[in-house]
Amino acid sequence: MRDQIYLDFNATTPLADEVVEAMQPYLNEAYGNPSSLHWAGVPARDAIEVARSQATSLLCCDATEIVFTSGGTEANNHALKGNYFAKRSQIPTPHLIISQIEHPAILEPCRFLESLGAEVTRLPVDRYGQVSPDDVRQAIRSNTVLISIMHANNEVGTIQPIEEISKIAHEHGILCHTDAAQSAGKIPVDVESLGVDLLSIAGHKLYGPKGVGALYVREGVELTPLMHGAAHEAGRRAGTENILEIVGLGAACALAQKVQEETNLVPLREDFWQKLQAHFGEQIVLNGHPDQRLPNTLNVSFRGQIGGDILAQLPWLAASTGSACHAGSLHISPVLEAMGVSKDIGVGAVRFSLGRSTTQAELDAVVDAISQLVVGASSDS
Repeated sequence: MRDQIYLDFNATTPLADEVVEAMQPYLNEAYGNPSSLHWAGVPARDAIEVARSQATSLLCCDATEIVFTSGGTEANNHALKGNYFAKRSQIPTPHLIISQIEHPAILEPCRFLESLGAEVTRLPVDRYGQVSPDDVRQAIRSNTVLISIMHANNEVGTIQPIEEISKIAHEHGILCHTDAAQSAGKIPVDVESLGVDLLSIAGHKLYGPKGVGALYVREGVELTPLMHGAAHEAGRRAGTENILEIVGLGAACALAQKVQEETNLVPLREDFWQKLQAHFGEQIVLNGHPDQRLPNTLNVSFRGQIGGDILAQLPWLAASTGSACHAGSLHISPVLEAMGVSKDIGVGAVRFSLGRSTTQAELDAVVDAISQLVVGASSDS
Protein backbone atom coordinates (compact mmCIF):
# COMPACT_ATOMS: atom_id res chain seq x y z
CA MET A 1 0.00 0.00 0.00
CA ARG A 2 1.40 3.37 -0.97
CA ASP A 3 2.02 6.19 1.48
CA GLN A 4 -0.89 8.48 2.27
CA ILE A 5 -0.58 12.12 1.18
CA TYR A 6 -2.46 14.93 2.91
CA LEU A 7 -3.26 18.01 0.82
CA ASP A 8 -6.34 19.24 2.67
CA PHE A 9 -4.79 21.67 5.14
CA ASN A 10 -7.54 24.24 4.49
CA ALA A 11 -10.03 21.75 5.92
CA THR A 12 -7.99 21.20 9.06
CA THR A 13 -4.39 20.98 10.18
CA PRO A 14 -2.68 18.40 12.38
CA LEU A 15 -1.59 19.46 15.85
CA ALA A 16 1.93 20.85 15.77
CA ASP A 17 4.40 19.09 18.10
CA GLU A 18 4.96 22.37 19.95
CA VAL A 19 1.22 22.67 20.53
CA VAL A 20 0.92 19.13 21.89
CA GLU A 21 3.83 19.79 24.25
CA ALA A 22 2.24 23.01 25.52
CA MET A 23 -1.10 21.29 26.14
CA GLN A 24 0.27 18.21 27.90
CA PRO A 25 0.42 19.60 31.47
CA TYR A 26 -3.22 20.65 31.26
CA LEU A 27 -4.45 17.12 30.62
CA ASN A 28 -3.90 15.96 34.19
CA GLU A 29 -1.91 18.42 36.31
CA ALA A 30 -3.22 21.99 36.04
CA TYR A 31 -6.87 21.10 36.59
CA GLY A 32 -8.04 24.12 38.60
CA ASN A 33 -10.96 26.36 37.69
CA PRO A 34 -9.46 29.64 36.39
CA SER A 35 -12.12 31.58 38.30
CA SER A 36 -10.93 30.17 41.61
CA LEU A 37 -8.51 32.28 43.64
CA HIS A 38 -6.72 29.43 45.40
CA TRP A 39 -3.52 27.56 44.52
CA ALA A 40 -5.23 25.34 41.91
CA GLY A 41 -7.06 28.12 40.13
CA VAL A 42 -4.32 30.74 39.78
CA PRO A 43 -2.05 28.65 37.49
CA ALA A 44 -5.04 27.95 35.23
CA ARG A 45 -5.85 31.66 35.04
CA ASP A 46 -2.21 32.46 34.31
CA ALA A 47 -2.15 29.90 31.48
CA ILE A 48 -5.14 31.55 29.84
CA GLU A 49 -3.53 34.97 30.03
CA VAL A 50 -0.31 33.64 28.48
CA ALA A 51 -2.37 32.24 25.61
CA ARG A 52 -4.21 35.54 25.30
CA SER A 53 -0.92 37.39 24.98
CA GLN A 54 0.21 34.91 22.30
CA ALA A 55 -2.96 35.52 20.29
CA THR A 56 -2.49 39.23 20.86
CA SER A 57 1.01 39.09 19.38
CA LEU A 58 -0.19 37.29 16.26
CA LEU A 59 -3.05 39.72 15.61
CA CYS A 60 -1.23 42.88 16.80
CA CYS A 61 -3.90 43.96 19.26
CA ASP A 62 -4.32 44.43 23.02
CA ALA A 63 -4.94 41.50 25.35
CA THR A 64 -8.24 43.02 26.49
CA GLU A 65 -9.50 42.77 22.90
CA ILE A 66 -9.32 38.96 22.66
CA VAL A 67 -12.33 36.79 23.52
CA PHE A 68 -11.78 33.03 23.47
CA THR A 69 -14.55 30.99 21.86
CA SER A 70 -15.31 27.38 20.93
CA GLY A 71 -14.08 27.98 17.38
CA GLY A 72 -14.36 30.14 14.30
CA THR A 73 -18.07 29.46 13.94
CA GLU A 74 -18.87 30.79 17.40
CA ALA A 75 -16.59 33.78 16.85
CA ASN A 76 -18.45 34.63 13.64
CA ASN A 77 -21.84 34.15 15.28
CA HIS A 78 -20.80 36.38 18.17
CA ALA A 79 -19.64 39.13 15.81
CA LEU A 80 -22.79 39.08 13.67
CA LYS A 81 -25.47 38.42 16.26
CA GLY A 82 -23.78 40.44 18.99
CA ASN A 83 -23.65 43.47 16.73
CA TYR A 84 -27.22 42.98 15.51
CA PHE A 85 -28.72 42.76 19.00
CA ALA A 86 -26.59 45.65 20.26
CA LYS A 87 -27.84 47.90 17.45
CA ARG A 88 -31.44 46.76 17.20
CA SER A 89 -32.66 49.12 19.94
CA GLN A 90 -31.30 52.08 17.95
CA ILE A 91 -32.06 50.79 14.44
CA PRO A 92 -35.23 48.64 14.14
CA THR A 93 -34.07 46.89 10.94
CA PRO A 94 -30.26 46.64 11.01
CA HIS A 95 -28.64 46.05 7.63
CA LEU A 96 -25.59 43.83 7.11
CA ILE A 97 -23.34 43.50 4.06
CA ILE A 98 -21.59 40.21 3.29
CA SER A 99 -20.36 38.47 0.13
CA GLN A 100 -21.87 35.58 -1.78
CA ILE A 101 -18.81 33.42 -1.11
CA GLU A 102 -18.70 33.59 2.68
CA HIS A 103 -18.31 30.44 4.76
CA PRO A 104 -21.58 28.93 6.07
CA ALA A 105 -20.51 30.21 9.51
CA ILE A 106 -21.36 33.66 8.12
CA LEU A 107 -24.12 32.80 5.65
CA GLU A 108 -26.26 30.83 8.09
CA PRO A 109 -26.19 33.33 10.99
CA CYS A 110 -27.20 36.02 8.48
CA ARG A 111 -30.08 33.87 7.29
CA PHE A 112 -31.15 33.47 10.92
CA LEU A 113 -30.93 37.23 11.52
CA GLU A 114 -33.10 37.84 8.46
CA SER A 115 -35.79 35.73 10.15
CA LEU A 116 -35.66 38.25 13.01
CA GLY A 117 -36.04 41.25 10.71
CA ALA A 118 -32.48 42.05 9.66
CA GLU A 119 -31.71 43.07 6.10
CA VAL A 120 -28.72 41.40 4.41
CA THR A 121 -27.01 42.32 1.15
CA ARG A 122 -24.89 39.59 -0.44
CA LEU A 123 -22.33 41.15 -2.75
CA PRO A 124 -21.19 39.44 -5.97
CA VAL A 125 -17.56 38.62 -6.72
CA ASP A 126 -15.57 38.79 -9.94
CA ARG A 127 -14.21 35.79 -11.84
CA TYR A 128 -11.28 35.61 -9.44
CA GLY A 129 -13.52 35.55 -6.38
CA GLN A 130 -12.83 39.11 -5.24
CA VAL A 131 -15.32 41.61 -3.86
CA SER A 132 -15.25 45.09 -5.41
CA PRO A 133 -14.83 47.91 -2.87
CA ASP A 134 -17.06 50.02 -5.13
CA ASP A 135 -19.83 47.44 -4.73
CA VAL A 136 -19.39 47.70 -0.97
CA ARG A 137 -19.72 51.47 -1.11
CA GLN A 138 -22.84 51.31 -3.26
CA ALA A 139 -24.49 48.74 -1.00
CA ILE A 140 -24.29 50.93 2.11
CA ARG A 141 -27.61 52.22 3.44
CA SER A 142 -28.59 54.53 6.27
CA ASN A 143 -29.36 51.48 8.45
CA THR A 144 -26.15 49.51 7.67
CA VAL A 145 -24.51 48.42 10.93
CA LEU A 146 -21.89 45.87 9.84
CA ILE A 147 -19.84 44.84 6.82
CA SER A 148 -18.45 41.29 7.07
CA ILE A 149 -16.16 40.08 4.28
CA MET A 150 -13.86 37.08 4.72
CA HIS A 151 -10.11 37.76 4.62
CA ALA A 152 -9.35 34.80 2.35
CA ASN A 153 -11.63 32.26 0.73
CA ASN A 154 -11.37 28.69 1.96
CA GLU A 155 -11.98 27.09 -1.46
CA VAL A 156 -9.96 29.12 -3.94
CA GLY A 157 -7.72 31.07 -1.55
CA THR A 158 -8.48 34.50 -3.00
CA ILE A 159 -7.54 37.32 -0.61
CA GLN A 160 -10.01 40.17 -0.26
CA PRO A 161 -9.15 43.91 -0.19
CA ILE A 162 -10.09 44.22 3.48
CA GLU A 163 -8.03 47.38 4.03
CA GLU A 164 -10.06 49.27 1.42
CA ILE A 165 -13.34 47.81 2.62
CA SER A 166 -12.70 48.76 6.25
CA LYS A 167 -11.86 52.33 5.22
CA ILE A 168 -15.15 52.60 3.36
CA ALA A 169 -16.99 51.19 6.37
CA HIS A 170 -15.42 53.70 8.75
CA GLU A 171 -16.13 56.62 6.41
CA HIS A 172 -19.79 55.83 7.06
CA GLY A 173 -19.45 55.01 10.75
CA ILE A 174 -19.99 51.29 10.15
CA LEU A 175 -18.19 48.42 11.86
CA CYS A 176 -16.13 46.00 9.77
CA HIS A 177 -15.66 42.29 10.55
CA THR A 178 -13.54 39.72 8.74
CA ASP A 179 -13.46 35.95 9.04
CA ALA A 180 -9.71 35.25 9.13
CA ALA A 181 -9.94 31.53 9.89
CA GLN A 182 -8.18 30.64 6.64
CA SER A 183 -5.63 33.46 6.60
CA ALA A 184 -4.32 33.48 10.19
CA GLY A 185 -1.03 31.61 10.25
CA LYS A 186 -0.64 31.70 6.47
CA ILE A 187 -0.29 35.43 5.78
CA PRO A 188 0.10 38.44 8.11
CA VAL A 189 -3.12 39.20 9.99
CA ASP A 190 -2.61 42.59 11.63
CA VAL A 191 -5.87 44.09 12.82
CA GLU A 192 -4.43 47.61 12.69
CA SER A 193 -3.22 47.26 9.11
CA LEU A 194 -6.49 45.64 8.08
CA GLY A 195 -8.44 48.31 9.91
CA VAL A 196 -11.11 45.90 11.12
CA ASP A 197 -13.18 46.19 14.27
CA LEU A 198 -13.89 42.48 14.62
CA LEU A 199 -11.90 39.43 13.44
CA SER A 200 -12.39 35.69 13.88
CA ILE A 201 -9.80 32.89 13.99
CA ALA A 202 -10.06 29.12 14.45
CA GLY A 203 -7.48 26.98 16.23
CA HIS A 204 -7.63 23.94 13.98
CA LYS A 205 -6.79 25.97 10.87
CA LEU A 206 -3.35 26.94 12.21
CA TYR A 207 -2.05 23.70 13.74
CA GLY A 208 -3.95 24.14 17.00
CA PRO A 209 -6.75 21.99 18.44
CA LYS A 210 -10.31 21.75 17.17
CA GLY A 211 -13.01 23.30 19.33
CA VAL A 212 -11.29 26.58 20.14
CA GLY A 213 -11.05 29.97 18.47
CA ALA A 214 -10.98 33.64 19.25
CA LEU A 215 -12.78 36.83 18.38
CA TYR A 216 -10.91 40.11 18.26
CA VAL A 217 -13.16 42.94 19.45
CA ARG A 218 -11.72 46.41 19.05
CA GLU A 219 -11.84 48.41 22.28
CA GLY A 220 -15.06 50.41 22.48
CA VAL A 221 -17.07 48.07 20.23
CA GLU A 222 -20.22 46.87 22.00
CA LEU A 223 -21.54 43.38 21.36
CA THR A 224 -24.43 41.64 23.08
CA PRO A 225 -23.05 38.38 24.53
CA LEU A 226 -23.90 35.25 22.60
CA MET A 227 -23.52 33.06 25.71
CA HIS A 228 -25.21 34.09 28.94
CA GLY A 229 -24.15 32.96 32.40
CA ALA A 230 -21.33 33.97 34.72
CA ALA A 231 -18.91 36.79 33.92
CA HIS A 232 -16.18 34.83 32.16
CA GLU A 233 -13.99 36.53 29.54
CA ALA A 234 -14.66 39.93 31.13
CA GLY A 235 -18.39 39.31 30.88
CA ARG A 236 -18.30 38.77 27.12
CA ARG A 237 -18.50 34.97 26.90
CA ALA A 238 -20.01 32.91 29.72
CA GLY A 239 -18.78 29.42 30.49
CA THR A 240 -15.76 28.02 32.34
CA GLU A 241 -12.80 28.44 30.02
CA ASN A 242 -11.46 25.43 28.10
CA ILE A 243 -7.93 25.79 29.45
CA LEU A 244 -6.44 22.84 27.56
CA GLU A 245 -7.49 24.09 24.14
CA ILE A 246 -6.94 27.76 24.88
CA VAL A 247 -3.35 26.90 25.76
CA GLY A 248 -3.12 24.99 22.48
CA LEU A 249 -4.45 27.94 20.50
CA GLY A 250 -1.95 30.25 22.17
CA ALA A 251 0.93 27.93 21.34
CA ALA A 252 -0.26 27.69 17.73
CA CYS A 253 -0.40 31.49 17.48
CA ALA A 254 3.13 31.75 18.85
CA LEU A 255 4.38 29.13 16.40
CA ALA A 256 2.68 30.87 13.46
CA GLN A 257 4.83 33.93 14.06
CA LYS A 258 7.98 31.84 13.65
CA VAL A 259 6.95 29.83 10.57
CA GLN A 260 6.71 31.88 7.38
CA GLU A 261 4.31 29.83 5.27
CA GLU A 262 4.34 32.36 2.44
CA THR A 263 8.11 31.97 2.02
CA ASN A 264 8.06 28.18 2.33
CA LEU A 265 4.93 27.18 0.43
CA VAL A 266 4.66 29.54 -2.54
CA PRO A 267 7.64 27.95 -4.37
CA LEU A 268 6.21 24.46 -3.76
CA ARG A 269 2.73 25.49 -4.89
CA GLU A 270 4.01 27.22 -8.02
CA ASP A 271 6.18 24.27 -9.01
CA PHE A 272 3.17 21.98 -8.49
CA TRP A 273 1.01 24.22 -10.70
CA GLN A 274 3.64 24.43 -13.44
CA LYS A 275 4.00 20.65 -13.54
CA LEU A 276 0.24 20.20 -13.74
CA GLN A 277 0.15 22.68 -16.61
CA ALA A 278 2.97 20.85 -18.35
CA HIS A 279 0.99 17.60 -18.17
CA PHE A 280 -2.48 18.89 -18.92
CA GLY A 281 -2.05 22.14 -20.87
CA GLU A 282 -5.40 23.72 -21.73
CA GLN A 283 -7.15 20.80 -20.11
CA ILE A 284 -6.51 22.36 -16.69
CA VAL A 285 -7.94 25.66 -15.40
CA LEU A 286 -6.93 27.71 -12.35
CA ASN A 287 -9.78 28.79 -10.09
CA GLY A 288 -9.14 31.90 -7.98
CA HIS A 289 -6.83 34.87 -8.21
CA PRO A 290 -3.46 34.08 -9.82
CA ASP A 291 -1.50 36.31 -7.41
CA GLN A 292 -3.65 37.55 -4.53
CA ARG A 293 -4.14 34.10 -3.11
CA LEU A 294 -3.19 32.16 0.00
CA PRO A 295 0.34 30.76 -0.36
CA ASN A 296 -0.78 27.18 0.21
CA THR A 297 -3.92 26.99 -1.95
CA LEU A 298 -4.29 25.65 -5.48
CA ASN A 299 -7.81 25.09 -6.80
CA VAL A 300 -7.87 23.71 -10.35
CA SER A 301 -10.45 22.21 -12.70
CA PHE A 302 -9.75 19.32 -15.03
CA ARG A 303 -11.82 19.86 -18.19
CA GLY A 304 -14.06 16.95 -19.08
CA GLN A 305 -13.55 15.32 -15.68
CA ILE A 306 -15.37 15.12 -12.36
CA GLY A 307 -13.17 16.07 -9.42
CA GLY A 308 -14.82 13.56 -7.10
CA ASP A 309 -14.18 10.73 -9.54
CA ILE A 310 -10.48 11.62 -9.72
CA LEU A 311 -10.10 11.58 -5.95
CA ALA A 312 -12.16 8.40 -5.62
CA GLN A 313 -9.52 6.62 -7.68
CA LEU A 314 -6.76 7.96 -5.43
CA PRO A 315 -7.85 6.81 -1.94
CA TRP A 316 -4.40 7.57 -0.54
CA LEU A 317 -4.76 11.27 -1.41
CA ALA A 318 -6.63 13.66 0.89
CA ALA A 319 -7.92 16.70 -1.05
CA SER A 320 -11.28 18.37 -1.67
CA THR A 321 -13.59 18.76 -4.65
CA GLY A 322 -15.59 21.70 -5.94
CA SER A 323 -18.79 19.79 -6.58
CA ALA A 324 -21.29 17.60 -4.80
CA CYS A 325 -23.80 15.01 -5.92
CA HIS A 326 -27.39 15.48 -4.75
CA ALA A 327 -30.17 13.16 -5.88
CA GLY A 328 -28.04 11.91 -8.74
CA SER A 329 -27.28 15.39 -10.07
CA LEU A 330 -23.91 17.14 -9.87
CA HIS A 331 -23.80 20.67 -8.48
CA ILE A 332 -20.74 22.90 -8.35
CA SER A 333 -19.88 24.74 -5.16
CA PRO A 334 -21.66 28.06 -4.47
CA VAL A 335 -18.24 29.74 -4.45
CA LEU A 336 -17.36 28.63 -7.98
CA GLU A 337 -20.90 29.41 -9.11
CA ALA A 338 -20.66 32.94 -7.72
CA MET A 339 -17.36 33.36 -9.59
CA GLY A 340 -19.14 32.55 -12.84
CA VAL A 341 -17.41 29.21 -13.34
CA SER A 342 -19.45 27.11 -15.76
CA LYS A 343 -20.86 23.81 -14.54
CA ASP A 344 -18.78 21.75 -16.98
CA ILE A 345 -15.60 23.35 -15.57
CA GLY A 346 -16.74 23.49 -11.95
CA VAL A 347 -17.52 19.77 -11.65
CA GLY A 348 -13.87 19.05 -12.46
CA ALA A 349 -12.54 21.19 -9.60
CA VAL A 350 -10.12 19.86 -7.01
CA ARG A 351 -8.67 21.93 -4.17
CA PHE A 352 -5.15 21.09 -3.15
CA SER A 353 -4.14 22.89 0.05
CA LEU A 354 -0.53 22.45 1.12
CA GLY A 355 0.86 22.55 4.65
CA ARG A 356 4.06 22.81 6.62
CA SER A 357 4.83 19.09 6.17
CA THR A 358 4.17 18.98 2.41
CA THR A 359 7.16 17.84 0.36
CA GLN A 360 8.22 18.16 -3.26
CA ALA A 361 8.18 14.36 -3.58
CA GLU A 362 4.55 14.21 -2.45
CA LEU A 363 3.45 16.81 -5.01
CA ASP A 364 5.37 15.08 -7.79
CA ALA A 365 3.67 11.80 -6.87
CA VAL A 366 0.25 13.46 -7.11
CA VAL A 367 1.03 14.92 -10.55
CA ASP A 368 2.18 11.52 -11.82
CA ALA A 369 -0.84 9.71 -10.41
CA ILE A 370 -3.39 12.12 -11.86
CA SER A 371 -1.66 12.18 -15.23
CA GLN A 372 -2.12 8.39 -15.42
CA LEU A 373 -5.83 8.74 -14.65
CA VAL A 374 -6.95 11.70 -16.73
CA VAL A 375 -7.32 11.08 -20.44
CA GLY A 376 -5.50 13.67 -22.55
CA ALA A 377 -2.56 14.31 -20.23
CA SER A 378 0.76 14.62 -22.01
CA SER A 379 2.81 11.44 -21.62
CA ASP A 380 6.16 13.00 -22.50
CA SER A 381 6.17 15.98 -20.08
